This record gives sequence, C-alpha cells and structure tokens, in this order.
Amino acid sequence: MSRARELARFLPDCLVLLRRLASDPRVPRRAKIALVLLVPYLASPVDLVPDFLPVVGQLDDAALVALALRYVVRRAGADVVREQWRGSDAGLAAVLRLAGA
Repeated sequence: MSRARELARFLPDCLVLLRRLASDPRVPRRAKIALVLLVPYLASPVDLVPDFLPVVGQLDDAALVALALRYVVRRAGADVVREQWRGSDAGLAAVLRLAGA
C-alpha cells in the first residue's frame, strides 16, 4: 500500500518541484521558460497524443517532463534539483533518473 501512496504523491511533488525551480534564482532564464511553458501543455486537453489513449496518451507528457527536467539539470545542476525536491527519496531518485543525472 505504501508504494501506491508514494506513486500518488509523485505527480504533486513534481509540480511543486517545477514551481520551485521556476522561482529559483540559480536556474537560468531559458530553463525557467521551458518549465513555465511545460505547465500549460500538461494542463491543456490538446496533446500531441490524446490522453484518452491508455498508456500511450500519457507518454508524451512524461517525455516532455523528462526533457524539461534534463534541460534544467544540465543548466542549473542536479544539486539545485535535490535542494528543491520536497518528496520522498525514491521520488527524487526517479526524477534524477528521468533527468539523466
């Protein structure tokens, strides 16, 4: 049951991370722009691949989150991401894996 609870917290923790990174002065402006543009895309009902398609519909969202996080990690550093993460250690490990760090 704790695994399901951890998975349920992962997305909100990622959203908090994106907000915190977008307001961190150590994150370069271009990386902040990438983060700010990502949020409306994730919230938008119009996607490259429609979300109503099982599994495949969420893959484009996950891929864009991974690309944006990878860009931020390359520009600001993994330490900034670690510092701004407020979720579990397992969640942080997953975020850093997604980001290629």
